[in-house]
Amino acid sequence: MLNWIVIGIGDIAARRVIPAIQAEPRSRLYGLVTRDPKKAAPYDARVWTSLDQALSDPEVGAVYVATPVFLHAPQTIQSLQAGKHVLCEKPMAMNEAEARSMMQAAEKSGRTLGVAYYRRAYPKVQRAKELLDAGIIGKPVLAELTSHTWFDEKESGRSWLVDPAKAGGGPLYDIASHRIDVLNFLFGQPMRASAHLSNAVHRYAVEDNATVMIEYAGSVRGIVDVRWHSKVKRDECRIRGTEGEMDLSPLNGPVLIYPNGQENLPPHANLHYPIIENFVDAVLGNLPLLVSAASSFWTDWVIERARKSGSE
Repeated sequence: MLNWIVIGIGDIAARRVIPAIQAEPRSRLYGLVTRDPKKAAPYDARVWTSLDQALSDPEVGAVYVATPVFLHAPQTIQSLQAGKHVLCEKPMAMNEAEARSMMQAAEKSGRTLGVAYYRRAYPKVQRAKELLDAGIIGKPVLAELTSHTWFDEKESGRSWLVDPAKAGGGPLYDIASHRIDVLNFLFGQPMRASAHLSNAVHRYAVEDNATVMIEYAGSVRGIVDVRWHSKVKRDECRIRGTEGEMDLSPLNGPVLIYPNGQENLPPHANLHYPIIENFVDAVLGNLPLLVSAASSFWTDWVIERARKSGSE
């Protein structure tokens, strides 16, 4: 049995992370760390307002870091140094240097560090990788992913997302990170990355749109376009090759279309459950981690280059 503590009880933690831990048969929601103990009232778990106190409990085996991005690195490193396994929310860190320090802390501690890029666990993303490797569209040359939505800080309840000191950036960090990670999962380690960032509608302290271009081995090019100023929602994912096209649109839906074929592969009802399950497999069963820190690092690597080039 793996005893979990969750740091932060925000929207995603309450809707997905905590229920996933509660549903995973080898896991127990052991405790919660929150500045507001009232948020912990619905749960049968220990409650701490201090991470130091929580980590001093020898019964704690794993930590889920569900706090804003600026806290990911310090809380992850502290937890690893206390001898706990850690699964961290995305993006991994505020920048490449922080992400690297998290990997180093995991290596030094000998504990498992994962990142919650749950789209890798989508059955259709897994299947798409199989088909791409089998040459279903010939040589892949171009992958285009878009995520367009309307974000209003006053309506969202997550105003910290427009504070660069807490979030790192706008949709580049919040929604492009997931899609960059999908590209890295499908095509491997990125070689080059650049971007254009601007504020087309909202006058936030962070960008309200970002267009990222990534180069992979074999001349595969990925383009990720994310926007917080569109009242027309888009969630597109198309991969073009020399002999055909693969369509995963909408990325969060079940349909996968490829030359001479179509499959319906819905994700798990709780998108975080497969990630929690795989993490427990890795910790208790020494099985491969689907979203390791070493692979997730490359998303931060891309984001840093996108941010720097986009602001020049």
